[in-house]
Amino acid sequence: MKTTTDDNCLRIPTPADFNFEECLIFLNRSLQENLHRIEDGRIRKLIRDEEEMILFEITHSHRHLQLEFLNGTPSEAGQRAAGDYVWQWFDLKTDLTPFYELAEQDAILQPIVRRYYGLRILGMPDLFEAMAWAIMGQQINLTFAYTLKKRLVENFGSPFVYEGEDYWAFPSFETIAALSVSDLTSLQFSGRKAEYLIGVAGEMAEGKLAREQFMERNDTEAIEKELVALRGIGPWSANYVMMKCLAIPSAFPLADVGLHNALKVQLGLEQKPTFAEIERYAENWKGWEAYATFYLWRSLYE
Repeated sequence: MKTTTDDNCLRIPTPADFNFEECLIFLNRSLQENLHRIEDGRIRKLIRDEEEMILFEITHSHRHLQLEFLNGTPSEAGQRAAGDYVWQWFDLKTDLTPFYELAEQDAILQPIVRRYYGLRILGMPDLFEAMAWAIMGQQINLTFAYTLKKRLVENFGSPFVYEGEDYWAFPSFETIAALSVSDLTSLQFSGRKAEYLIGVAGEMAEGKLAREQFMERNDTEAIEKELVALRGIGPWSANYVMMKCLAIPSAFPLADVGLHNALKVQLGLEQKPTFAEIERYAENWKGWEAYATFYLWRSLYE
């Protein structure tokens, strides 16, 4: 990643096919979102790096994302952390040319890829946040999943006030590992989800689970197997984490309800497709299942 720094700002180059406006639409899909704030084509985001709280505003112009630091210039390490976070958040490293070439030959993907061209998978660079979201989203609708996340963040996250507005960083795994199940069930987490979330946080607090250990591997099947071995993480959750945090383009959350609904609408079906039918559709998406899924998700937010 190449960046330039100038007067409390960081500039990150973006690919020619990057569409910031499309990314904003996806990021702005829930009124309950409290981990970033979008207004007038700008995103404000708070991250925590070690003990440093870093609030920045993102705009896009001339094929660059510009990060303006709002609460003073961070340390050099903090600036690198912010730049790395945004680089991963918008998946700027991925060359989408092969995906677009594949989509042009696919009857399902062609119209939606043309419509949302330049959209990137909006990831979760923090492994614990991705794991927590995967656990919270199991077997409930998206609205209630956002409700649980909002409560988790506002009860156990790191707050920061700027110009009279509250900003939040996601809770650390150390904080969640120290909770009791009742701390989460009081927020309407099920007992099982509370146990799963605290358990995963404990694995990370003990140094048994880290993003780096997965990023060093090239064996997607082995990564999925290791994730599924964690209590509370099934194939859907594992592939969600692989897609959103580990940036594995072949990750495929086959059981995802949003994927099923999007295919039903795109194909004009009377009922949702079966797993076997989805697998047949996805034969043309080999290696790019994550991006195919993400573009299908985007089609639900018209």
